[in-house]
Amino acid sequence: MDSKILIIGSSGQIGTELVLKLREIYGNENVVASDIRKGNYEVMESGPFEFLDVTNKNDIKEVLEKHQIKEVYLMVAILSVIAEQNPQMAWELNMNSLFNILDLAKNGIIEKVFWPSSIAVFGPDTPKKNTPQDTIIKPSTVYGISKLAGENWCAYYSKKYGVDVRSIRYPGLISYKTTPGGGTTDYAVEIFYEAIKRKSYTCFLEENTVLPMMYMDDAINATIGVMQAPRMSSYISYNLGAFSFSPKELAQAITKQIPEFTISYKPDSRQEIAKTWPESVDDSQAKKDWGWEAKTDLDQMVETMLQGLHYTI
Repeated sequence: MDSKILIIGSSGQIGTELVLKLREIYGNENVVASDIRKGNYEVMESGPFEFLDVTNKNDIKEVLEKHQIKEVYLMVAILSVIAEQNPQMAWELNMNSLFNILDLAKNGIIEKVFWPSSIAVFGPDTPKKNTPQDTIIKPSTVYGISKLAGENWCAYYSKKYGVDVRSIRYPGLISYKTTPGGGTTDYAVEIFYEAIKRKSYTCFLEENTVLPMMYMDDAINATIGVMQAPRMSSYISYNLGAFSFSPKELAQAITKQIPEFTISYKPDSRQEIAKTWPESVDDSQAKKDWGWEAKTDLDQMVETMLQGLHYTI
């Protein structure tokens, strides 16, 4: 590679697996991991790592110059549940980090940017089923508001300054390799830990709350896929779907593997967030533009999660 890749927020749920996959593709030394805190052993030992505060533009610039980096994946964010607890902190981190990267790209220091959006951009007025790529978007959460603003700023920098920035709207993500980080869909990861350890789980969402979800391998492949695709004529934050299910349906899939597993329900404030989000999304635009296709279905995901966690718990 003529230049290297930087992942900011590499110690998070997505960032950890993204670093390892990119190193597998491009070589360990060509992918620089960075975060304000240490990553797991494999990330720290397999290639370069920089401690980095994404709110400090000069520090970012130093890392970019030190490693001759031209491509950045900005994976830093305060997620939905934590954002509701501290709106101003979430807004400042989520937006200032994006501004720093977009400004560096505007000035030609970065050539290509990935920034993740989310189904949180949608709100209670959005069509619930097969949510279109372009539709009514009026989020009712701090996290959703910051993601919608981010999409609009990415579109602005793309059109006005020619910045090459790419985005996808992640659904709920499921992985056994890293723990979740404060999102409304976290139950879909927690449930597997509890199924193995205690054979029971108390869910913070109502049993029939359907949300779009995705196994992490598919999310990582989509993230890299949209960055490898030819540049589109205008910025789009792509809907991305794989499968949708409710807590009740997920529990039923788990009982196929662990017959004695039981689930109970104690909805909390996260239920109010979840009911504003779609049940499923239309991702035909991503399929058309860059060949997106999910590979893992619900039963495959359940089997993989249970097998993976048996070795880690």
